[in-house]
Order: sequence, then C-alpha cells, then structure tokens
Amino acid sequence: VQLQASGGGWVQAGGSLRLSCTASGRTFSTNTVGWFRQAPGKEREFVSAIRRSGSTHYSNSVKGRFTISKDNAKNTAYLQMSSLKPEDTAVYYCAAGKGTLIVSSLYLKDSYDSWGQGTQVTVSS
Repeated sequence: VQLQASGGGWVQAGGSLRLSCTASGRTFSTNTVGWFRQAPGKEREFVSAIRRSGSTHYSNSVKGRFTISKDNAKNTAYLQMSSLKPEDTAVYYCAAGKGTLIVSSLYLKDSYDSWGQGTQVTVSS
C-alpha cells in the first residue's frame, strides 16, 4: 500500500491550496482517510478525516476553513484549504485508517496504518 500526497507549496495568508492523496494497492471506498500535519518542533496533529460513510471531521483549528473530500473512482482524497494562516505552516500527511474507524479514534495517529510521505505547506504573513 502506498499513499502519495501532493499539492503543497507556498501561499500568502488568506490564500488557498488543495492537497491530494492518491492510494495504490488500497481502496479509499472502504477505509477512513485522514490528514495530519506536523510543524517544526511540534507533535504531529490531527487535521481532518473522512470516514467510509462520507462523514467528515475536523480539528477546531481548521473547521470552517478546510474541506476534506474523496473520489472513490480515482482512489484519491483531497484537502481543500482556504483562508490559510501562518500557523497552518507544516508538513501535511495523508493516512489510511484500519477499516472503518469509530469517531473517537479518528484523532489518533495509531488508528492509521498507512502514511504518505508528506507535503510541505508554507503560509507567509
């Protein structure tokens, strides 16, 4: 199973970026897909997840600004990021969960067993 994240880059505060995560050897239609991020010197933190049912979940810090979605036919998940802030600067990782995750486990890194390589997002003020 391989996950390939892309779409990161540099953007000014208030701008937008869309991250993509494509899976090979695994189907997103039957798994939870999550996005995490890690800023320098900080722990990797939960950003968003979309469950098999299509229900979406967000951390409080990105709720209302980020939108997660997936295209099962393309086996690709997306993270649309808008109104970006300098504190959103981090390496963003996509991950595939172990089957259908319960809501309380979505936020835990250990709930995911496949990870992409990460894509850098830099937001300047």
